Amino acid sequence: MTSDVWKIPEPTSTIEVRLDDDIVTTVRRHGNPRGPRLVLSHGNGLAIDLYYPFWRLLLDDFDLFVYDLRNHGWNRLGPQGSHNIPVFIRDQGHIIECIDRTFGAKPKIGVYHSLSALVTLLSLSSVMSNPSSRDARFKTLILFDPPLFRPRASEAKFDDLAEALARRTRKRHNHFRDLDQFVELLNYSPSFARVLPGVRELMARTTLRRSAAGDHFELRCPPDYEAQIVEYVRSYAGLVDFEHLPCNVKVLGADPTLPFAYLPTFDLVQMDTVDYDFLPEATHYLQLEQPAECVAVMREYLSKTL
Repeated sequence: MTSDVWKIPEPTSTIEVRLDDDIVTTVRRHGNPRGPRLVLSHGNGLAIDLYYPFWRLLLDDFDLFVYDLRNHGWNRLGPQGSHNIPVFIRDQGHIIECIDRTFGAKPKIGVYHSLSALVTLLSLSSVMSNPSSRDARFKTLILFDPPLFRPRASEAKFDDLAEALARRTRKRHNHFRDLDQFVELLNYSPSFARVLPGVRELMARTTLRRSAAGDHFELRCPPDYEAQIVEYVRSYAGLVDFEHLPCNVKVLGADPTLPFAYLPTFDLVQMDTVDYDFLPEATHYLQLEQPAECVAVMREYLSKTL
């Protein structure tokens, strides 16, 4: 399989959602408008178009709305001061409201990975929001490897790992002569050793932009922004109120026997309110490694809950 296979189709429609005075994000609609409504977003430093090998498998049967978190993907770069989890939570509320206002209210299935999964869980938790504003946001959630920890005894280790990851992220190279140089670096990254052929090239196209001077490429989400979120995750990863989530929740995690590529995820198997499983031989980037298997798990769960 070559990178040519991952040619992202033009959306059937788009809407511009104003998040604040400075930032507008573009929500793209794909798929079957007669199918169940899915809303999808991505992990820290990435872009939802990178997940095309996963969500293309849903186009025939689902009505897809995909969007990038602020300062990622299609979005222009905004102030670093507003690049944080509480702002992402507020942004998600604006995006969901705009989708319903534009296309009509309809039950929604949230399909989120990593950072966007944590943002969604927090947006539905009583710790972060009031019940009247959250009950109707989603009917079901499908969450891929959200960064969480339980019990509290694990906080010190989680904090140490997050701090180390933030330091490494800030040192990340952010000046590439062309897309091929970035792909070459990914070829040597253990974190992307298991992704499908062509995904590294797709990542270059979806997470890099040409510099203002036009003489090199740089990350759409700069390393300092990405590292800042890792530091925020340390504060928020233990705040999810699993006992009072107002919708069905399926969590599919990475294989816990493999080295983690982002941050560790707590084994949720003992949580009565969460349907938890993990995907064997898959890392944190499971949707880029085993997209068909991820979709199969998702479809099986939805067949029982829709």
